[in-house]
Amino acid sequence: MPDAGDDQLHQFLADPTNRTVDLTTALARCTKALGLHHSVAYLADIQQRHLVPLTDVTATLPIDDSLAGWTYRTQSLRVEPTESGAMTAWFPLLDGAERLGVLAVYGPSLTAASLNCGKALATLVAMMVTSRRTFKDSYVQRTRTERMQLPSEMLRAFLPPRTIGNARVVSTAVLEPAYEIGGDAFDHALTETALHATVLDAMGHNLASGLTSALALAACRNARRIGTELPELAQTVDEALAQWLPDQFCTGILAQLDLASGVLRWCNCGHPAPLLIRDHRLMEHALERDADPPLGLPFLLSDRGRTIHAVTLRPGDRVLLYTDGVTEARTRDGELFGLQRFADYVIRATAAGELAPESLRRLIHSILDAETSRLRDDATIMMLEWQPRTQ
Repeated sequence: MPDAGDDQLHQFLADPTNRTVDLTTALARCTKALGLHHSVAYLADIQQRHLVPLTDVTATLPIDDSLAGWTYRTQSLRVEPTESGAMTAWFPLLDGAERLGVLAVYGPSLTAASLNCGKALATLVAMMVTSRRTFKDSYVQRTRTERMQLPSEMLRAFLPPRTIGNARVVSTAVLEPAYEIGGDAFDHALTETALHATVLDAMGHNLASGLTSALALAACRNARRIGTELPELAQTVDEALAQWLPDQFCTGILAQLDLASGVLRWCNCGHPAPLLIRDHRLMEHALERDADPPLGLPFLLSDRGRTIHAVTLRPGDRVLLYTDGVTEARTRDGELFGLQRFADYVIRATAAGELAPESLRRLIHSILDAETSRLRDDATIMMLEWQPRTQ
């Protein structure tokens, strides 16, 4: 049965004058329509270190050291008293599985009814942000802390949301350095029956490498969206790179996960092998297979085509796709971050019950902080978590 917040939101949206106003005005009107005192929307910056106010002039909040950040990290409601004796409720702003930021709702007191209204308001704000951020530069400007270099600007325009998912699977990714990436890229998409995932690492660290990854992503999506199977999809990427950028190539993993059976199929194109974490353990060598040549070098394949590998996952399995910038990063004492340290971090996060997006956010920050916030190479991590429905 719809609650009062839903009814009031429907009335608000039914008024056509409310559909075209800016977010700050829309939020103020809707807050008043729901009988709430005041509210402020915050978005996470591109590196997920800060929550930046979008609809008010107020302080930026740290994600790792604030109650607002706790809401972002755990995707759960938190309530705290203010210095004046009033109350603040923090609601997560979510676009499906993607974390956008948080919504603060202030009031002299917060009842069950007002919390329900706040939850409905957070849903509306998330929808408005998602629908507008693709053409509103102000949203992008608020979430950047430094100028983005041209290769990164170009490539990030092609990237999907960091996190997607449904009741059976979550796919989440991070990519650093945020403002200077050259050739790393990722892609993931859901159909009714499968999750499609791709991680790429183009040769070089310049605009040409960014163009290579962008073309490979476009070719991959073009083939995927007409129902092309995995071997032919890889062939499409090979042919596109060979035709349009014959002097460039990239390594990559192209993967498909059947949501019902848990069968993971993948093609390794000169890339580090995926990792499988099961029951809080790294299943060593479980996904190691002989790699094919990199993408864009079809003449090295002869007539045999790309090799497709397959394995059946178990419920709760986590699969990690990554570029070598992760394992080749160095700790403060000069040691390589390494494969085992990488896997151990994810295992500990899993055992602690962390959400998959939060695990990767914390992991990439630990690598950046060890490298004094500058990596020797691009570092991309994608994690697939299969959680099928239980009967």
